[in-house]
Amino acid sequence: MTRTRILAVIPARGGSKGLPGKNTRPLAGLPLIAHSIRAAALTDAVTRCVVSTDSEQIAALARQYGGETPFLRPAELAADDTPMAPVVRHALEWCEREEGKPYAAVLLLDPTSPARVPQQLTDAAERLLATDGLDGVVSVSEPTFNPVWVGVRTGGSADGALERYFQAGTGVTRRQDAERFLRINGNFYLWRAEFVRRLESSWFDEGRHAGAEIPESQAFSIDDAYEFRLIDALIGAGIIELPWIEGK
Repeated sequence: MTRTRILAVIPARGGSKGLPGKNTRPLAGLPLIAHSIRAAALTDAVTRCVVSTDSEQIAALARQYGGETPFLRPAELAADDTPMAPVVRHALEWCEREEGKPYAAVLLLDPTSPARVPQQLTDAAERLLATDGLDGVVSVSEPTFNPVWVGVRTGGSADGALERYFQAGTGVTRRQDAERFLRINGNFYLWRAEFVRRLESSWFDEGRHAGAEIPESQAFSIDDAYEFRLIDALIGAGIIELPWIEGK
């Protein structure tokens, strides 16, 4: 049987504003980007993994840790406000053009979400390929607080009184009675390649997706120094395990 071809893409722009140089910062003894490279290497479903970056420094570091950087991302795809859709499509089209054959799916692994389990990625790939009608499978998790129960916003009244954000919470007086809430956490995004080719902007609004639930402890998306230090501490305490690091 011919193996289904899945391309993993690791986006790593050089100009991070929230935490400068975050992709190269050491986390549990490895540069942040190396964790995504190692996760992809341990995922049986992945055929090829490429790092999409506009930075020569990041490209060199990625290669040092086993990553593949066959191109530098064009400047027009590396601005602060560049959406992810054209970045992923560029990587897909580049690899398909170079190899002369198509991929069936694309796996997006953002370096800012390093706490991955390779088997979960393979399971998601098997689910997508076995389910007609789905454009993708994305990671979701149940947060430690339920916004259906506690979500509020400032109303339009002169006194600024609070009002419920979610009407589903009306009448709920105990946390246990609130409707279950899941969030898209950014740990991974898996899409059919044909969906990536036609994706314009919002993958959620333009396609039909299933959620692959993972523990909230894996659902980190590092945007600032506080989050970086927090996940580093959780890894050090053994609360988050990284299978590519012995003892982590």
